[in-house]
Amino acid sequence: MSIIIIGAGEVGYHLAQRLSQEKKDVVVIDRDAEKIRRVQNTLDVQTLHGSGGSLSLLREAGISEASMVIAVTNSDEVNMISCLVAGVQDKVPKKIARVRDPEYSALFPLFDKEHLDIDLVINPDHEVVDMILKLMEVPGAVDVADFADGKVRMVGIPLLPDSPLAGRTLAQISQMYPQSGILIVAVQKGDRVFIPRGSDVINAHDLLFMVMARDKMREALESSGHRRPPIKRVMILGGTLIGMELAKGLESRGIQVKIIEQNEARCQELAQKCSRALVLRGDATFQDLLLEENVGEMDTFIAVTEDEETNVMISLLAKKMGVRRVMTLVNKVGYSPLVHSIGVDVVVSPRLVAVNKIMQFLRRGKILSVSSLAEENAEAFEAVAMETSDIVGRPLREMEFPRDAIVGAIVRGPEVIIPNGSTVIQPGDRVMIFALTPAIKEVEKTLMVKLEYW
Repeated sequence: MSIIIIGAGEVGYHLAQRLSQEKKDVVVIDRDAEKIRRVQNTLDVQTLHGSGGSLSLLREAGISEASMVIAVTNSDEVNMISCLVAGVQDKVPKKIARVRDPEYSALFPLFDKEHLDIDLVINPDHEVVDMILKLMEVPGAVDVADFADGKVRMVGIPLLPDSPLAGRTLAQISQMYPQSGILIVAVQKGDRVFIPRGSDVINAHDLLFMVMARDKMREALESSGHRRPPIKRVMILGGTLIGMELAKGLESRGIQVKIIEQNEARCQELAQKCSRALVLRGDATFQDLLLEENVGEMDTFIAVTEDEETNVMISLLAKKMGVRRVMTLVNKVGYSPLVHSIGVDVVVSPRLVAVNKIMQFLRRGKILSVSSLAEENAEAFEAVAMETSDIVGRPLREMEFPRDAIVGAIVRGPEVIIPNGSTVIQPGDRVMIFALTPAIKEVEKTLMVKLEYW
C-alpha cells in the first residue's frame, strides 16, 4: 500500500522525506523535471514526471493499491482535480488537498462525500494565522502546542538572564517550585535538544519546552523571566491574505494594528475589509517610513510578504530599531533555523505548518495529535492509554521508559495531572508524551500504539 504525493514543492518534498524516513512506500508526482530530480537525488522514494491529474500516470503510480493521495501542488484546481480523478479511477481510502483560495475554502459542501469527497482540505495561510495568533497569547514563546482540547499547553520559551531558574539544576528548580504544576520536558542548547535530568543545569538563553495546564501560563512566563505586559500595538508588513486575516484576528482581540503595503489597490481593499487597522501605503525597505510610524514603539512586528528575503531583512531592521519581538514568514523550511539564529525571534513557515497538519491527520489509532518541535528534532504527541499498555497500572518511576522520552501531562476527565515518579497512569487517560525522534519507536512499544498511517 503506497502513499501518492502530487506536487514536489516544499510541502510535497518534506512530506515525502518524513514518510520515507519511517519506511513508508511513497510515490511522488510532479510536472517540473527539476523538482523531480531533487527528490530522486535526495530521497528514497519512487518518482514520476507528469501531471497528477493524468489517469495513465496515476495508474502507473499504483492508484489501485494506494492507501492515500495527497495533492499539494501550487494550484488549487490541480489539487482538487487530482483528488477527483483519483476517486473516480479507484476508491482511494483517503484524499488530502491543499487549497489556498478563500473562495474555495468557504464552499464547504464542495469537498463533502457528495461532491469532491476530499477527507482533509488544508489551507496553509489559515494555519499560519492560527499559529501566529496563538504565539501572540504567550509573550516570548517561539513555539506553542495545545493538547487535550486546549486543556494542556506546551510552550517553547527562551530562558532570560534575570529568570530565577538560570544557573540552577533541574533538581534545585523542583525544590524551589514543588507545587508549580509546570514540567520542563526538554531543553535546547544551541543545536542540541535533550530530555533534562535532575543534575542538568539550566542556563540563560536555553530554550525550555514547558508543559502545564492552561491556567498556569502566567507562572510559566514569570519563572522563565518573561514579565512583559500584554501586547497592545502590532505592525504588519505585507497586505497578503495572511496579513489581512492576521489583522482581523488581532483587531478582534482589541490590539492596535498598522499594516504596511506597497500596492495601492490592495491598500484600499485592506482598508475596506479591516474595521480599525491603519493601512499605510509605502515601501518598508526605506527606513524613514518605519521611523515615521514609530516602529520602535510596537510590541510586535510581523513580516508576512511573499518575499522571504524582504521579510527577514525588514524584521532585523525593526528589531534594531527597538521592536521587542519580531516574527518572520519564511517559506523554505530549511531556512528557519538560520533565520532564527541571526536574530529573528519567531520564524513561521507555512510549508512546515502544512506538513505538520497533514502528518497529524495521517496518524491513526489511539494517537490523538502530533506536533513537530525543535526544528523537527522531536515530537510531542497525545495518546490514549490502553488497558494492555506497559505504562498503565504502575508508578512512572518503575517503568522502563525510553531515556529520550518523557510523560509531560495526563488528562483524566476534567483533571490535568503534571506527573512525577509516583504518578500511576490509568486506562483511558489521555497522555502527552515528548520524545526525541530516535526514541519514537521505543515509545510505540511502551504504548502498544503504532504511529501508523491509513
